[in-house]
Amino acid sequence: MKKLSILFAASVAALAASPGLASPVAGTDALREWNLIVLGNLDSSSEVEGRTFVGGDLTGTSSNYQIGTPTASPTGQPGLTVVGNVTGGVKNLNNGSGAVIGGNVDSGFNLNGPSQTVKVGGTINNTNVNQNVVQSGLAGSDPAFIGNLTAQGATLAGSMKQLSATLSGLSPNSQMDISGNRATFNAAPDADGLAVFSITAADLNSIGEIAFHLNGADTAIVNVSGASINLNDNFLGGTAGLGEHVIWNFGDAQNLDLTTSWGGSVLAPWAAAHSSNYIQGSAVFGSLDQDGEMHLGTYNGGYNPPVTPPGGSSGGTPVPEGPAWLLFILGAGALFFARRRRRSAAAGGM
Repeated sequence: MKKLSILFAASVAALAASPGLASPVAGTDALREWNLIVLGNLDSSSEVEGRTFVGGDLTGTSSNYQIGTPTASPTGQPGLTVVGNVTGGVKNLNNGSGAVIGGNVDSGFNLNGPSQTVKVGGTINNTNVNQNVVQSGLAGSDPAFIGNLTAQGATLAGSMKQLSATLSGLSPNSQMDISGNRATFNAAPDADGLAVFSITAADLNSIGEIAFHLNGADTAIVNVSGASINLNDNFLGGTAGLGEHVIWNFGDAQNLDLTTSWGGSVLAPWAAAHSSNYIQGSAVFGSLDQDGEMHLGTYNGGYNPPVTPPGGSSGGTPVPEGPAWLLFILGAGALFFARRRRRSAAAGGM
């Protein structure tokens, strides 16, 4: 176990040192970093005000990224990260956002605003470089480029599902009252500022209006049970300020359809989702057909449950779908040390 711990630490350090991508981000830190996280494919005809991460391919007609000004990324994440390919209509990168793409950029980019850097594993077409820095073919010239990108995608997939499972296991401590067509959420935060609600998808679907009273809560978790989710409610008082402190956790959702503007961050890592209106907050989906905007107001609460390795002894919730993200990092570390040993042996023989 001691050797495994040393290998894990060295593997993470090796990945972090690579210029391909910043060190992996997990758990609620990911909700602070990205306005939109899609673990699989994103088909978009809309826009994201903050940063976007896509674990599969980015497709669809013309779409816009980082049209707003999010807080600076502490880990240096670009405005758009895509592990796979970028196809369809031209994609607009704004406000000097930059991008990291693992595959090919067939659609092309419009690079708007201040000078930005675009790093591409494969080829890039239909892009006017001008004053910007555009690097392609990095998958062939820098093996760590794809390694880091894949590690981040796997880490997000594991940790987002773990986070959702952890939140689903919290006991409610706050009251939700349904009266007629309206649900009123009255937070009763504990000593750490955490309020927890529970509601079924059927009850959520039966109402048309939501009133939210944080009552000083730093973070409010709303656990929604049910496999099929319709988000079609109006928020009394508007959606402003909810994304930073409210997480709607759809721990059972396989399908999610959003038709009205939504207040609060949305965590639905298993769901195939469609949005035709905006979300004000962070959003995580398994896959997304996006026709509605993603607005800033990303999660900024202090609640930060630990992300633990699957089967670890720290009491954390195991990651669904197994430890692929951890094994990848360990494998990368093993490769790193094997290369070091070969270099040392070669040097010793000279």
